[in-house]
Amino acid sequence: MEFGLALLFSFPLVVAVDPPPDVPVTVQWDNVRTQVQSERDRRNATTLPAQETEAAGGQRMLGGEVAASARDRSPEDKDVGALTKAANQGDADAQYRLGLAYAEAKGVAQDQAEAVRWWRKAADQGNAWAQTSLGNAYDHAKGVQKDCAEAARWWKKAADQGNASAQVSLGVAYYYGRGVPQDFAEALRWFRKSAEQGNAHAQLDLGNAYHDGRGVRQDLAAAVRWYKKAAEQGDPLAQNYLGDSYFDGKGVRQDNAEAVRWWEKSADQGNAWARNSLGNAYAEGKGVAQDRAQAVRWWKEAADQGNADAQSNLGGAYGSGEGVPQDRAEALRWWKKAADQGNAWAQFQVGCHFFWSSKGAPPDYAEAVRWWKKAADQGEAWAQFSLGIAHSDGKGVRQDNAEAVRWWKKAADQGHAGAQNMVGNRYCEGKGVPQDNAEAVRWWKRAADQGDAGAQNNLGVAYFTGKGVSQNYAEAYFWENLAAALGKGGTDKSVASARDQAAAKLSPATLSATQKRCRQWLEAFEKRRAQK
Repeated sequence: MEFGLALLFSFPLVVAVDPPPDVPVTVQWDNVRTQVQSERDRRNATTLPAQETEAAGGQRMLGGEVAASARDRSPEDKDVGALTKAANQGDADAQYRLGLAYAEAKGVAQDQAEAVRWWRKAADQGNAWAQTSLGNAYDHAKGVQKDCAEAARWWKKAADQGNASAQVSLGVAYYYGRGVPQDFAEALRWFRKSAEQGNAHAQLDLGNAYHDGRGVRQDLAAAVRWYKKAAEQGDPLAQNYLGDSYFDGKGVRQDNAEAVRWWEKSADQGNAWARNSLGNAYAEGKGVAQDRAQAVRWWKEAADQGNADAQSNLGGAYGSGEGVPQDRAEALRWWKKAADQGNAWAQFQVGCHFFWSSKGAPPDYAEAVRWWKKAADQGEAWAQFSLGIAHSDGKGVRQDNAEAVRWWKKAADQGHAGAQNMVGNRYCEGKGVPQDNAEAVRWWKRAADQGDAGAQNNLGVAYFTGKGVSQNYAEAYFWENLAAALGKGGTDKSVASARDQAAAKLSPATLSATQKRCRQWLEAFEKRRAQK
């Protein structure tokens, strides 16, 4: 049996160079966790404080919690006259509440500048709520020009008096270095003061600080404790993060059902990330009975709010036709929405659409490469693998074996088995890299250990021929037998032939022992696959 280019024709994975159009789509359902993990990664990169956009289902901003607390003290329309009289007489509380009336158009025409004027009068008398509101006005440029330093100065006055809302806003200012020098430890100090008074937003931010190890040693259990305090007060972001913690088993015992319970609470308040996570849970049957129609419902709600991960998942549902009738045009529409927001998986899928066009439309390789490059630059392994194919075949780009290997190596280093197999192929052939059988074997082994049948076939041939590794017929049979079990099996005569040639070299005892080893490997492999 020759060890070279002829071997490549028996690789099951080489089919990926030109697969039918539905192959990339089916990957979506098998990789729902890709979207879950990307959500975690994004959340971990920007958690503290929780400032999600309205499109993502949250409206939390610096000082934003103050308005809710102050609203309880908003005047009724009939009180404005009395408030004005008291305010003109120098009553600080009346001045503060009259400011609220102008800010919220309660009994008077809305006038942010007038609100600021009255708040300043009350703040100069030491009224902590007025000082807090004045800080908010400077932070949001309501009635005054935006001035972060002035916002922090007024929050500090109120925070020193023990105002919990001002304390959390001041903590946020220190965290981001807005109007004050950035200081995570100082941010944490103010978060804690506010959180210990029961402020839910401060409890959330303190949980994020412990989760990320910013200003304090990372402590996931402490993060969960603070998330739970805020979540029990109804904070939707804390409920979402608490659900994440239970799902990932970080800081608390892993519990899918409990994760779903908290996500449902958050989702009911409109949090898009929680709605996307619920969709993932129903798609995978984690914490709830598997129900792909229900998964689609939650993804649609989140997608309509602009959540890119949900849009990508919804594209996958339409592409595979699970949970909704198959509709490739609708799949592309949702993937495009997500891709335009920078979702790497969706960018990969859009690229696949252009590379493997269907219904008689000609492929657009250059456009496919453009989208794959966007995803690959974000580290998406499938896109990196696909770029390798494009460069290897010269589709959409100039043919370049070295560039193909470069992209395959990027994917291979992330554990992409197909890419590892292709890197091994290139070392075997000496295309794009110096010919090196030992290096080929090293890459094939990495892919073979993950269950890649093409790599297992190659590894079996290497052991049979002694190219790149010491000749060993038992090892050759072991890997060829696995390739037959996991790959094309009996339909691929070259794999079956290689297995049988290796078996003919073994004694009955060695063959029996090797077959037992194969069974044990396959059992362990299936367990690992079931846990993913």
